[in-house]
Amino acid sequence: MSDVFAQPDDATPLDADEREGLLQTWITTRADLNEAEQANIDEAVAWTDRRRSAEILTEGVVFELHKRMFGDVWSWAGSTRKTGKNIGVDPQQIHVQLGGLLRDARYWIKHASFSSDEIAVRLHHGLVAIHPFPNGNGRHARLLADLLIAQLGGEPFSWGGGTLRDIGTLRAEYIAALRAADNHDFAPLLAFARS
Repeated sequence: MSDVFAQPDDATPLDADEREGLLQTWITTRADLNEAEQANIDEAVAWTDRRRSAEILTEGVVFELHKRMFGDVWSWAGSTRKTGKNIGVDPQQIHVQLGGLLRDARYWIKHASFSSDEIAVRLHHGLVAIHPFPNGNGRHARLLADLLIAQLGGEPFSWGGGTLRDIGTLRAEYIAALRAADNHDFAPLLAFARS
């Protein structure tokens, strides 16, 4: 299992306890892990198709979605991270910050504070910045933003049109767009989401 936990330098590292949460014993390489996670995510996407009209801006949905995306692979899926990471708020602040973000998003929608695209992208950025889970935060935030934009009547995002889990120019563009949003410049992330 030497390379199963290998990740890009800008990815969220798993600590030893989190690594122990791997449920599938057949996973021995990073390719196996990617395949298992993608199969689980595909099942979660099917679940989201049945939730298109349901209220999604709740903590319950946020955590249920993560569990459905990664619960067949990781024992901690759908659970708040317990450790500090290279990104994200202090673990004790996750629920406070998440509750605030979800209230903000509901306010933005009710008052048409931003375009539908920008509301969904701001939700995505906020989720990534909070980083509620040990891993899978970016994929989770993109799927939740996709659910929201669909509910708001917008077209689905393409998120660069490729996979972001590997090192490359697409991932670098995504990370740069997130960093710009950290500085309140959402234009690059909006452009990336629609590229």
